[in-house]
Amino acid sequence: MVPLVRKAPLEADSTLDYARSVIRAEASALSQLAMAVDENFVDAVDRILAIRGRVVVTGMGKSGHVGRKIAATLAATGTPAIFVHPAEAAHGDLGMLVRGDLLLVLSNSGRTAELQAIVAHAQRLRVEIVAIASRGDSALMRQADVQLLLPAVREACPANIAPTTSTVLMMALGDALAIAAMRVRGYSSAGLKILHPGGQIGARLRAVATLMHMGESMPLVSSGDPMREVIVTMTGKSFGIAGVVDDGGRLVGVITDGDLRRHADSLMEGVAADVMTQHPVTIDASATAEEAVALMKEHRITSLFVGTQESHGRPVGIVHVHDFLRLGIA
Repeated sequence: MVPLVRKAPLEADSTLDYARSVIRAEASALSQLAMAVDENFVDAVDRILAIRGRVVVTGMGKSGHVGRKIAATLAATGTPAIFVHPAEAAHGDLGMLVRGDLLLVLSNSGRTAELQAIVAHAQRLRVEIVAIASRGDSALMRQADVQLLLPAVREACPANIAPTTSTVLMMALGDALAIAAMRVRGYSSAGLKILHPGGQIGARLRAVATLMHMGESMPLVSSGDPMREVIVTMTGKSFGIAGVVDDGGRLVGVITDGDLRRHADSLMEGVAADVMTQHPVTIDASATAEEAVALMKEHRITSLFVGTQESHGRPVGIVHVHDFLRLGIA
């Protein structure tokens, strides 16, 4: 085992400055990549969209780790994809690549020997190859149908050896491929919801209809109700708000704790219509939890009445910020 050489501890400011220099170097490289993207990228996206099978992603070492993430991102955004380890491919997993697939190969140098078996197999099957590398004259780029050339930049590693900047560029370019393909397909949040039923993404994409409180739980009062009754309703329902409805059950206003304070001097002499705030903010039952949270933050409110196109202004439910806090998304 190679012994570690311990140097004197770095000053905190020096360590932070060094960390910032690494991040700035990688950010600079990303800016170069953004300028370097050309028509080959469009060609790659078109080929991804045209395949009948899957995108098979492969790469060795750190490029392989990035490749796994790219395959996962493609699959999560509507492009069927898998990762195949090139060494395992040479020991029987070549069968995972079939006609109708597209092979996406990652190699910073473009000369990774372990990739040759799967690249040769793709050529035998006449599977199209998209290569991401930093050397345009490398063997891999010469074999590829589409070459996505990374800018020639130094690694953030002081010795210019450990894959750092190069893997950041690969990751960003893979994300760009996945999201560009998703955009062309017109993939929506509804499609993402199907593929992300769990975790934070699933929670953010949940429909408001699945979270709202309905029926007797809603704090509703009539516009002519005395404020004494309104306060009883607000206290009993515990949402900090009351929805004011007209004779047809349509929501015409809301009364919040703030409205009560503003009318404190004459509160008990009035009715709901005298105190309410007109034109309340509402949300459709089909909206996502993320959209509801954004709307609450925008208007600095903690509750939203919910409607549908079919309800014609009649509230069908209510959601409170605590409903979203429980999901960890507020």
